[in-house]
Amino acid sequence: MRASINPDVLAVSAPPIPEARAWAARYDGRHGPAIDLTQAVPGYPAHPGLVDRLSGAAGAPTSFGYGEIVGDAALREAYAGEVSALYGGDIAPGEVAITSGANLAAFAVTMALARAGDAVMMPVPWYFNYQMNLGLLGIETVGLPCRPEAGFVPDPGEAEALLTDRVRAIMLVSPNNPTGAVYPPEVIAGFADLCRRRGIVLVLDETYRDFLPAGLGRAHDLFAGSWRDHLIGLCSFSKSYCVPGFRAGAVIAGPRFIPQIAKILDCVQICAPRVGQAGLAWAIWELGAWRAANRAVMNGRAEACRAVFAALPGWEIGALGAYFAYLRHPFDGVGSAKVSEEMAARRGVLTLPGSAFGPGQEDYIRLAFANCDEARLEEAATRLRDFTPG
Repeated sequence: MRASINPDVLAVSAPPIPEARAWAARYDGRHGPAIDLTQAVPGYPAHPGLVDRLSGAAGAPTSFGYGEIVGDAALREAYAGEVSALYGGDIAPGEVAITSGANLAAFAVTMALARAGDAVMMPVPWYFNYQMNLGLLGIETVGLPCRPEAGFVPDPGEAEALLTDRVRAIMLVSPNNPTGAVYPPEVIAGFADLCRRRGIVLVLDETYRDFLPAGLGRAHDLFAGSWRDHLIGLCSFSKSYCVPGFRAGAVIAGPRFIPQIAKILDCVQICAPRVGQAGLAWAIWELGAWRAANRAVMNGRAEACRAVFAALPGWEIGALGAYFAYLRHPFDGVGSAKVSEEMAARRGVLTLPGSAFGPGQEDYIRLAFANCDEARLEEAATRLRDFTPG
């Protein structure tokens, strides 16, 4: 008799990025080196001062021992202070937990809020890892359709109409992965009000907060008000500080939630990696100008992406911002996976198919352009100008 595997795990789709890179393994190089637009990777190195501190922390005796379950005090204090200053709030260090990246933060929060048989609402298209979390835990995903004509921004009114008694939370990502859409403050406030009225939790991922469009102020005012019973914030330090390999993220939650989240973190990570925490505690306060300059770089890259793909015959930009562009391809009746596969295998342009981000997305592909300068973006568009899937 063969050993069984958890059917909830078997039912979850495989991660799409390795699959896309496997398609590119068939590319013969005739159009030049492959252009990888699959993953949200910063296209510039970490700040030299941060590199120095990470190097020093790697050899420090404290880095070799266990840290606090919810993170080292210095980073929790720095992050609580930064978010309080940004949003006019009064977040305490004890309301912050440091995690091994935002994916683990989302997994721990999901487990703390819902159990098998419950449900969580997510806008469609969704960030695939967060939806995979729900499947692994036996939690139903209630999809909230985001419409192209609305720029893929979800509607709190439509969300309320779809709520059931089993929904324990609504998860939003803004600026959004996969679409790049930036949710207006009034939309985020509408979701917060909905969750407050219905006794559920708004989980708001702001991993790309440092890459809002130029001229846009703070994303919302939620932390300036009464938030602790209905709002949980998530973030990743990977993008802002160019340290994805150090696996550092954070949760902001009220005192009812943090002790429960800590139970989960103790089981799945014991403590977050300490080297990155030591460097980031310094970087939060010292690298503001550097981060602002990188925001300008990314905004320029976003506009370059908009320009080259808007000029590509038949293609349409559904939404664009932060690190991402969500594009409608011109090949009616052809599934997004086939389009992405042939783009990778025949033209060396690696993207993710819309089908990786939920139902009803077969007409779309996602580009992650952060690691690609303007010349490479132009080259990617040039390779697709006469492309047709076979």
